[in-house]
Amino acid sequence: MPEQEYLPPRPARSYRPDRDEEDPPPWADLLPVHGGRRDAGRPPAGDQNEDAPRRERGRRAMRAAARKRQRWLVLAGGLVTVAGVAIAVVLLLPTGSGPAAVTPGTLITTFQPGELRQVPNACGAVPTATVRQYLPGKVGQSAPLPVNGAAESACNWTVDSPPVYRLMELNMLAYAPNGLASGDGSATFAAIDSYDSTLQGIADPPKNSPDPRATVTPLPGFGNQASSAMQVFHAGGAITDVATVLVRYHNVVVTVTLDGLEHSNRGSYGPVSQSALSAAALAFARAAEASLH
Repeated sequence: MPEQEYLPPRPARSYRPDRDEEDPPPWADLLPVHGGRRDAGRPPAGDQNEDAPRRERGRRAMRAAARKRQRWLVLAGGLVTVAGVAIAVVLLLPTGSGPAAVTPGTLITTFQPGELRQVPNACGAVPTATVRQYLPGKVGQSAPLPVNGAAESACNWTVDSPPVYRLMELNMLAYAPNGLASGDGSATFAAIDSYDSTLQGIADPPKNSPDPRATVTPLPGFGNQASSAMQVFHAGGAITDVATVLVRYHNVVVTVTLDGLEHSNRGSYGPVSQSALSAAALAFARAAEASLH
């Protein structure tokens, strides 16, 4: 059997239903024309010697065209890269010298200007003269341990000398940003939520709560928000009047409560003046709020 000549496989090409013949390569225009059509690169056998120079010129032209296309692709790729970098720089550069504006609808997770990370010592926030003026008699003082570190401070003053019984409680708490808070979740909104919730609980206690409803009075011009409240508790034959002053300063909530025995079922305590209790609680609250500035 005669040995068959080896033919290299033809490269695959995509099927083009609108074309019967293979599309000419991009460099086809550089080839000589034979017989009214552009040859694929192989001249007729009878003209091989005569067309050799032309074939060589065609090869050189193809190589030059290939190099030209390669340079153009490299240049185009470089231009695209430079344009992309320029766009990225423009997008990343700040538009002003100040801090970037907060995007509406996003949560604030850092303290904002005016907000406090910690509060002063509550016992030292009220001057001694104020304590003596509104809590007559021998006063005992104690400082409960805060549960929020430097962000919270509390102090209690007690007078237990019949017929006078007073318990003054002062608490200052600086709130931090909280994703569960209303608004943008800032520390101030967290404090607003606490202020509103506490005031609502005093004015309208839960249905099964033993606490009585309070009479609430707004205090305009005091802090960012302020209110006073008065409650009368009846328990075991004793009557206790409780004055509360609630103040919000930015992200800090100041709470002052003053208990006074109106009538005791044991011992000779009372009576008390509700207006005097409210005035004393307000004086302590003003001193505490002033210490935050």
